[in-house]
Amino acid sequence: MAVPARTCGASRPGPARTALSRPRRGPRPGPGAPRPASGPPRRLLRLLPPLLLLPLLAAPGASAYSFPQQHTVQHWARRLEQEIDGVMRIFGGAQQLREIYRDNRNLFAVQENEPQKLVEKVAGDIEGLLARKVQALKRLADAAETFQKAHRWQDNIKEEDIVYYDAKADAELDDPEIEDVERGAKASTLKLDFVEDANFKNKVNYSYTAVQIPTDIYKGSTVILNELNWTEALETVFTENRRRDPTLLWQAFGSATGVTRYYPATPWRAPKKIDLYDVRRRPWYIQGASSPKDMVIIVDVSGSVSGLTLKLMKTSVCEMLDTLSDDDYVNVASFNEKAQPVSCFTHLVQANVRNKKVFKEAVQGMVAKGTTGYKAGFEYAFDQLQNSNITRANCNKMIMMFTDGGEDRVQDVFEKYNWPNRTVRVFTFSVGQHNYDVTPLQWMACANKGYYFEIPSIGAIRINTQEYLDVLGRPMVLAGKEAKQVQWTNVYEDALGLGLVVTGTLPVFNLTQDGPGEKKNQLILGVMGIDVALNDIKRLTPNYTLGANGYVFAIDLNGYVLLHPNLKPQTTNFREPVTLDFLDAELEDENKEEIRRSMIDGNKGHKQIRTLVKSLDERYIDEVMRNYTWVPIRSTNYSLGLVLPPYSTFYLQANLSDQILQVKLPISKLKDFEFLLPSSFESEGHVFIAPREYCKDLNASDNNTEFLKNFIELMEKVTPDSKQCNNFLLHNLILDTGITQQLVERVWRDQDLNTYSLLAVFAATDGGITRVFPNKAAEDWTENPEPFNASFYRRSLDNRGYVFRPPHQEALLRPLELENDTVGVLVSTAVEFSLGGRTLRPAVVGVKLDLEAWAEKFKVLASNRTHQDQPQKCGPSTHCEMDCEVNNEDLLCVLIDDGGFLVLSNQNHQWDQVGRFFSEVDANLMLALYNNSFYTRKESYDYQAACAPQPPGNLGAAPRGVFVPTIADFLNLAWWTSAAAWSLFQQLLYGLIYHSWFQADPAEAEGSPEARESSCVMKQTQYYFGPVNASYNAIIDCGNCSRLFHAQRLINTNLLFVVAEKPLCSQCEAGRLLQKETHSDGPEQCELVQRPRYRRGPHICFDYNATEDTSDCGRGASFPPSLGVLVSLQLLLLLGLPPGPQAHQVHAHTSRRL
Repeated sequence: MAVPARTCGASRPGPARTALSRPRRGPRPGPGAPRPASGPPRRLLRLLPPLLLLPLLAAPGASAYSFPQQHTVQHWARRLEQEIDGVMRIFGGAQQLREIYRDNRNLFAVQENEPQKLVEKVAGDIEGLLARKVQALKRLADAAETFQKAHRWQDNIKEEDIVYYDAKADAELDDPEIEDVERGAKASTLKLDFVEDANFKNKVNYSYTAVQIPTDIYKGSTVILNELNWTEALETVFTENRRRDPTLLWQAFGSATGVTRYYPATPWRAPKKIDLYDVRRRPWYIQGASSPKDMVIIVDVSGSVSGLTLKLMKTSVCEMLDTLSDDDYVNVASFNEKAQPVSCFTHLVQANVRNKKVFKEAVQGMVAKGTTGYKAGFEYAFDQLQNSNITRANCNKMIMMFTDGGEDRVQDVFEKYNWPNRTVRVFTFSVGQHNYDVTPLQWMACANKGYYFEIPSIGAIRINTQEYLDVLGRPMVLAGKEAKQVQWTNVYEDALGLGLVVTGTLPVFNLTQDGPGEKKNQLILGVMGIDVALNDIKRLTPNYTLGANGYVFAIDLNGYVLLHPNLKPQTTNFREPVTLDFLDAELEDENKEEIRRSMIDGNKGHKQIRTLVKSLDERYIDEVMRNYTWVPIRSTNYSLGLVLPPYSTFYLQANLSDQILQVKLPISKLKDFEFLLPSSFESEGHVFIAPREYCKDLNASDNNTEFLKNFIELMEKVTPDSKQCNNFLLHNLILDTGITQQLVERVWRDQDLNTYSLLAVFAATDGGITRVFPNKAAEDWTENPEPFNASFYRRSLDNRGYVFRPPHQEALLRPLELENDTVGVLVSTAVEFSLGGRTLRPAVVGVKLDLEAWAEKFKVLASNRTHQDQPQKCGPSTHCEMDCEVNNEDLLCVLIDDGGFLVLSNQNHQWDQVGRFFSEVDANLMLALYNNSFYTRKESYDYQAACAPQPPGNLGAAPRGVFVPTIADFLNLAWWTSAAAWSLFQQLLYGLIYHSWFQADPAEAEGSPEARESSCVMKQTQYYFGPVNASYNAIIDCGNCSRLFHAQRLINTNLLFVVAEKPLCSQCEAGRLLQKETHSDGPEQCELVQRPRYRRGPHICFDYNATEDTSDCGRGASFPPSLGVLVSLQLLLLLGLPPGPQAHQVHAHTSRRL
């Protein structure tokens, strides 16, 4: 990395010199070229008792009182290397464990992971799992169409005629805000008993279905009652599906009227506030109800659009954006005399979560001014849709115009751009209360295969911004069987608590005809869906044979991950799918871009790459080799990949002798099992066992002591070949128990750990054993008992040599407390051996260094001592170089690991800062190391983070976000007779009393628990060793405050040894490098959309059918209200009586469905 311009704190290479004999506080030498150097070959000395190697490695001759010369620092580095190597050879036991494995090779077999066979088998298993769900889905869709076709519409149907389980009934009955009369209407609601079911993570009833109806839909309307009537027959099909496949999870029918009927029955998750759930806005319904869309939204911002009308438009646009999925493309523009995009997006962009957020924020900045110019708005929209130089959906094309009204029909624009083929549908929305003639708006929609909607008030927004999906569904219905294609969704959060799921969807069509010889009905009835939990798919993948750093992943056509070990959303939003791109789940590079493209295209492939990976604790970056293998999952839009490190090509499989297996005794009687018993811990060391699913009846526990107890109790009952246990996991655990016990017996038990200031020694294995010696050290052992989830374990496998890891410290936490002598630095290394030419790394061993004692030892090793008891003091009459022990007031000596974290220091006051990023300890020196390429920086974004909610920004006493009608609204008769008048007035009253409802977060409003955290983006910065791998002298140039420093990598470790002058003054303050995770808006979306990632849309598109009847286009006109209706409605509002069907009116055109 280039050295920056010389500013205060910048570093520059020091001059080549034979001795730095200038006085300590004299003038600095001028700049010169860096001086890389390499010392003599490293000698492997047998470690003598502590520090007795000092007489053998006396320091080279020294001259005046000076900064240490390069060869002196190299000499100290060799001392440190040899001390570390000696301790690890004697106490770590890596060599001895290799011998133990070889001595016991008759107890295990070496198996091979064959990537191509593995990935094809897993892909086939996933295909089979999903195929079974598809069959159930088709049975449901066929049955629904048959039942609806046979159903006879009843105009006079009443609520008491329909008996069903209302999933929200219990919550509403307990709600004091629900009127008594409404409670009386629940007489037709079933009362059910429920049993807990672990598969559903919920209480369920397998004998019935449940019904959920959105809050803003009147349950007693004729349309809804008829819908409930015919869908009741689905109950038998749901039940039969479960009988055929007991693994089925939620089966659901989402109706175009808003009704959801799902099986098995379970109470709806009672929301904390108002329930905003509407199936028609769920990701699975949107994807199943129509083909992908290219949408341009144009908003009239002329001067007549002001106040409430403009607010309604802004809200309407945001609600419209929520009806789009990642398969869709969109842009939003405002217009008056001219049209312009509301955001930085100048063309259609993918309707993903982050792009929609940009639109929603930009829409709030729209200001009304000027005169209405429909022509400018439509020409802009058509130009956007005709731009073929960008990525887009290339299916349904549409323009959505929001306006308060106007007289111009812009026929010339339609003639130029859209006629005669009418490939672009036009939907018009008349927003607000006004007296304009709406005929031109109706004509625009009808002349362009669209639909006209009215949004007079806030209560009409949700229903009218989603009804356009019915129009888009017409070509699908008319296409018949050709359009009956099962689609699988992105990952999203199940509303009933199942966790992360994908859903198979299938549209359900209305097959009725109005009469003999009449045209075929073209309305979509709804969407059928069946959930598959991600955990069920994960169970089909290899668990532990791939090693700690091997894994399986899957992506869809958008490049979003279906499976990946890094798919861990901290919080989820019901309204949005969980969309994590493969290139965001891993650290992006060109090789991964190529792999991702090939997978999206449905190809097979294999590629070995060198890439960067983050450590499990996200503090470190390692450069590693990985083998990627991938195949498509047939009959789906998914592709499966397998990632294997080269050292995981082979793995061990325990092979307990036939003699033991033939003795049908409990496992607890096996020889090595006794070393799992707590009674053996004092002599053999404490054993932690990985919390794996060894047997079906094993009770899980987060407490490892309790889990071990449960395990031992179960082993008293089962035999080694028990069918209820996973023999691979169980036998490997027993094997590694015996292997690690032999390490205790051969190495650890006879060593005095205090001699070398060790707090503990340890070994962890692929089989799930972590043995810590001595037993008392387990009290302070904080590593994950699952080796595959322990950062030290995974990093040791990926790195040669000894990996140091200091205790983790956050900058704002209090310093380490050293008085109990329990703070240690972990040093670990992988155990590698070969059998018959097959190389394995089945274990990691290491030691835990006593921090304070090793800090003292570090000072001695980096000193000019020629004998342990005779430190060499530099003074006015002596001629010597400074060292890290005697001259620690002037000289700073540190060991920093490859992530830039402080490991050891010769400054006593820095001992409690061990584990901190070194920039927090010495910003000036860390910046110099970075500028001289000792470290490289990697920045990335975590899109799955959770952040504390922002405090509300309103300071006034009035409730934020409450819609307050104006006097003009109250005097306008049309307002009082709007379909949402009652709903709006009721919301207003609720808002004044329970004002928090209006400021509810969507996720909170839909029933999530306490809104403690919300999804956000965090920027992560990690540092890792740069290309410099030599001894290096340099100067931190800052005038009279300049500092000399020398840095050198320690061979066979992840450590950098740095010797530097302590700063003389504070005038050389440098910019501080940041490592801590910080809140971010993510990369600039306006720049990202200029280079969109590769994706492919669904293979099918239904946007045209020659037989489509476009006459139903929303021509409905308003009716003149009677005085009696107005007086009645006013009295109802004043008296607080429940509304009748007219007050909760469902949109008129839904009644034509049935």
